[in-house]
Amino acid sequence: MYKTQAEALEFLQGFIPHINDTADDREVVLCVPFTALVSMSQYLHGSVIRLGAQNVHWEAAGAYTGEISAPMLTEIGVRYVIVGHSERRQYFGETDETVNLRLKAAQAAGLTPILCVGETKQQRDSGETETVILRQLEKDLTAVDQANLVIAYEPIWAIGTGDTCEAVEANRVIGLIRAQLTNSAVPIQYGGSVKPDNIDEIMQQPEIDGALVGGASLQPDSFARIVNFSK
Repeated sequence: MYKTQAEALEFLQGFIPHINDTADDREVVLCVPFTALVSMSQYLHGSVIRLGAQNVHWEAAGAYTGEISAPMLTEIGVRYVIVGHSERRQYFGETDETVNLRLKAAQAAGLTPILCVGETKQQRDSGETETVILRQLEKDLTAVDQANLVIAYEPIWAIGTGDTCEAVEANRVIGLIRAQLTNSAVPIQYGGSVKPDNIDEIMQQPEIDGALVGGASLQPDSFARIVNFSK
């Protein structure tokens, strides 16, 4: 929940010059607040940057005050949507059942969902990391098309805390996630205190396809350094 429309456009003006020479095989997606989506879509028209939303409801319309439907997003050029982010699960009552409904609704409308899974500090300390993530995947991915999907492993204990999961450990868990999929080509990202000073090591890991970036994406220079990581 950052940036007004004016601040978002100011960010773009500072960010875009940094990615003019970015490698063609890298895809940049900005998942911005709902209020900034229209202005960002207009500004990014014809750009290599893709636009994403931070959530989507499972119904196309209805008495769901405060929610946004998939057709509302696709109409304004949104291509991606985050589903099941840990903050939605932690603060807003998101469950694996509602995550599954949102995933299927997003795909039905032509959006590519970015599914977030991950464990809490208590669950990790109790040795439950694998159990928790496998349970999330089993419930979240029921009847979901894995040909149109991105997954982000975001250990909750590493989000906004400054504690980054060791790159080798993140790679191990992402390998575990990939082993559960029917489509091993699904892009799997790491998210959790991704910063300019650790992105190179993260992206050197063979199982990690990308990064879901939080606080470090708020500054143009910082985010550009992450996008232009060096392997």
